[in-house]
Amino acid sequence: MRLHLERTRFHVLQQDPPWKVVRAFSQPAGGSLVHLNNVSGGVLAGDRLALEVALEAGAEAQITTTGATRLYRHRPGAGDSEHSAVFRIGDGARLEYLPDPVIPYAGSRHTQRTTFHLAAGASLFWWEVLAPGRHASGEIFAFDRLCFQSEIRARDRPLLLESFLLEPAARPLTVTPRMRNYSYLASVYACQEGRAPAFWCELEDRLNNAAKEKCRPGEALWGASTLAADGVVVRGLCASNRFVSPALIDFWRLMRLAVTGEEPVLPRKIY
Repeated sequence: MRLHLERTRFHVLQQDPPWKVVRAFSQPAGGSLVHLNNVSGGVLAGDRLALEVALEAGAEAQITTTGATRLYRHRPGAGDSEHSAVFRIGDGARLEYLPDPVIPYAGSRHTQRTTFHLAAGASLFWWEVLAPGRHASGEIFAFDRLCFQSEIRARDRPLLLESFLLEPAARPLTVTPRMRNYSYLASVYACQEGRAPAFWCELEDRLNNAAKEKCRPGEALWGASTLAADGVVVRGLCASNRFVSPALIDFWRLMRLAVTGEEPVLPRKIY
């Protein structure tokens, strides 16, 4: 799928099943809200999903999903499923990429690659949530393999380069160096090309103060850290999804107010 956003106008250059975008919704400040819909209901073994998004200079877009990304069981003879997303954010443009959680079903094998390219003065707000599986069905860390690769660059300078591989059968996640008794992993990022390092250090302190109020041993742990430049991340481990969404929204609000001076607008969904 290839999407193009120019100011408040939205163009779909190409889309093929299972992903589909129906329309864009106008937001109060003039940006566009876009819903990504997987019409198959999930990601099947062997699927190769590719998303490309380009924001023209000065454009503002909020992209979200219509539901969680469900990763289905691997089938013998099929390859691992893959999801690649590349976002190019033009001069002074702003992207908010706020997808629902990734839920790996038992036996699933998946690789996810997410890349952002920020031009001069561009801004990014992005969150990502990994669930343990179908919790109600007892599928906690029952997937075979998950690989997550994330990259953020500002004018070709690397701000974030991250790659991690989870294989619960070979390396149990319920040990202290990994996730201990926590089952959800969440991250929220804020970046703006060209900001002074002192700005991000001050925001890191404010976010860490907010994180301390949300930390409950055995239930939720949160902490903030600056990126290599031009950004900050808050990351959390939670025992239940009920500790995830409210915290992400609060951190996002603090970040957005600091970076843009504006209150965030939640996507048109129920949280």
